[in-house]
Amino acid sequence: MPLDPFPLPGLASTMNTLTNGLVILGPVDTPGQRHTQPLPQFLDGVQAGFPSPADDFIDKRLDLNEHLISHPAATFFVRAVGDSMLGSGIHDGDLLIVDRAIEAQVGKTIIAAVHGELTVKRLEKRGERLMLVPANPNFPSIDVTDGEGFEIWGVVTYVIHKL
Repeated sequence: MPLDPFPLPGLASTMNTLTNGLVILGPVDTPGQRHTQPLPQFLDGVQAGFPSPADDFIDKRLDLNEHLISHPAATFFVRAVGDSMLGSGIHDGDLLIVDRAIEAQVGKTIIAAVHGELTVKRLEKRGERLMLVPANPNFPSIDVTDGEGFEIWGVVTYVIHKL
C-alpha cells in the first residue's frame, strides 16, 4: 500500500517520523489558505558583507513562498536525517522542500518510498538499471528497476541549511 504524506485533506502528518529518520513536516498550504510573512528584500546584492538596514535600500518585501514554491498544493517539507547526501549539500537536520508536481527525471534528487520507508537520493540510470544513488560513497545505491515496493513522492527543489 503506497504511503500518503497527507492522510486527510488539509491535515499534514506533522512530525511523523519514519524508520529511516525523514520527518514529514506537512504541506505548504491547505487549499484556499496562504500564510505569508513577506521579508525585506534589499535593492543591491551583497558580495561579502551585510547591507545597511536603512529603509532607503529596501526595494520591496520578499515573500519566500514566491521564490521557493512553484506548486503550493503539491509541495511539502521534510527534514533530512543522516549523511547519505552530504555530497549534494544535504546535511543532517536540513529542511527539504519537495514538489510532487514536478516529474522526476534522471539526475534529480528525489524523495522516494522504498518498501515503506522514505529516503532522499539522486535518481540515476546505469545501463538498463534504475538506481537511487546516495551522494556519499559510504552508502550503497538502491536498485529499483523492478519497481516493486518503490514509489516516487516528489522532487527536492530546495534545501534550507543552517550555517
